[in-house]
Amino acid sequence: MAQLEVRDLTMEFDSGGYIVRPLDKLTLEAEDGELIALLGPSGCGKTTLLSCLAGLLTPTSGTITFQGTDIGSLTGAAVAEHRQNTVGVVFQAFNLLASLSARKNVMVPLALAGVGRREAGRRADELLERVALSERLHHLPRQLSGGQQQRVAIARALVHDPPLVLADEPTAHLDHIQVEGILLLMRELATAGRMVVVSTHDDRITHIADRVVELVPNASTAEHEPVEICLAAGEILFEQGDRGNLVYVIEEGSVEIFRERADRGEELLTVVGAGNYFGEIGPILNLPRSASARAAEPTRLSALTVRTFRKRFPSTVREARAG
Repeated sequence: MAQLEVRDLTMEFDSGGYIVRPLDKLTLEAEDGELIALLGPSGCGKTTLLSCLAGLLTPTSGTITFQGTDIGSLTGAAVAEHRQNTVGVVFQAFNLLASLSARKNVMVPLALAGVGRREAGRRADELLERVALSERLHHLPRQLSGGQQQRVAIARALVHDPPLVLADEPTAHLDHIQVEGILLLMRELATAGRMVVVSTHDDRITHIADRVVELVPNASTAEHEPVEICLAAGEILFEQGDRGNLVYVIEEGSVEIFRERADRGEELLTVVGAGNYFGEIGPILNLPRSASARAAEPTRLSALTVRTFRKRFPSTVREARAG
């Protein structure tokens, strides 16, 4: 059994009355000591997955098991214990207290856990030395560079020596020189007894990660002849939230474009008839489908790659009917 197992993880949110699924039946495994990179653009579910791993969000369905514990089933004191002793979180925006020195920022979670001041100070000094900030112990956040602030945040995440460290876009606000130092530090932290999961849109981390999870697979750039698809009346072609790289042209019949509401009802957006196309926005912008498509009657379609579609329909700027 892998140390981390994610099985069919789905997370749903109500966004303006519609259902949004940043995670849809995600499955992955990882082992102790690994550095795992969650790769993908903003909005693809990276932060949502980290929040589920930290016990901050409860999945809509599916399971997350870490060291044999089902994180999604934890409640009350068990959740608090998981957050304190099992997980260390490194935030994208550092989240340091502006009025406290680097040393005192690291001491804060120890004080909240009831650790004495002397022991908390000793532990903070030890961790700040580990992240190469021994000479900045008494500097306020505003006196530190972005990379140094992130190092303080990493030291703070390690105060309870957690077996799981989660870093949400830790290099987002750093220049390329600072990025190098933070990535190498993340690589160093992933060792026997500790797994490190880093979310990023920066593919430079893929070269040092043990495992890369692409939450948005690369859309195909291939070009080939259209593929014919036949649908029976009522048959679903794709669902809201799906990822896909095909655009559809209706040869015969018609297709209903609809959205699933948060109350589980449906809102019909439009009906697309023969000779028209739909489903182009998601593949072109590499986004999830913004609506579902269902055959209103027996329907014959041509499925085109984005490149083939743009050659066939060079002018594609219009109101989207379905991503």
